[in-house]
Amino acid sequence: MSAALRQANAADAPALAAIHASAFAPPLAWSKDAFALQLAMPGVFGLLDARGGMILARITADEAEILTLAVTPETRRQGLARALLQAAMTTMEAEGAASVVLEVAVGNIAARALYRENGFVEAGRRPAYYADGSDALILRRRF
Repeated sequence: MSAALRQANAADAPALAAIHASAFAPPLAWSKDAFALQLAMPGVFGLLDARGGMILARITADEAEILTLAVTPETRRQGLARALLQAAMTTMEAEGAASVVLEVAVGNIAARALYRENGFVEAGRRPAYYADGSDALILRRRF
């Protein structure tokens, strides 16, 4: 991990929520309470980058799931999301996950490109998955 990247804990919930809110407009942005609740769950871990990025994921048995990934608008296109994703996948694989899944909005072209570049393939679709009514693609990557 880079010097700016570290494990997140419940005390980081306000910072995680602020990054998330800068990246996703309501109703898609998560609250600090949502982050605190997630981080308290077994198998959930978060990574926080002081430059303005975060990722939250969970590992259950041999499968991992990326719950959310966000970077602030001013830090986009600088490799921060890629670094967060790769650090999280390293953790997942080290913890015994054989694969990782996630949902991504059909219209989020930048995120879809990032995931494709990191070996994710489409595994399904969830119609009207997000609060704004947009569909989600289910992506999977095997380790």
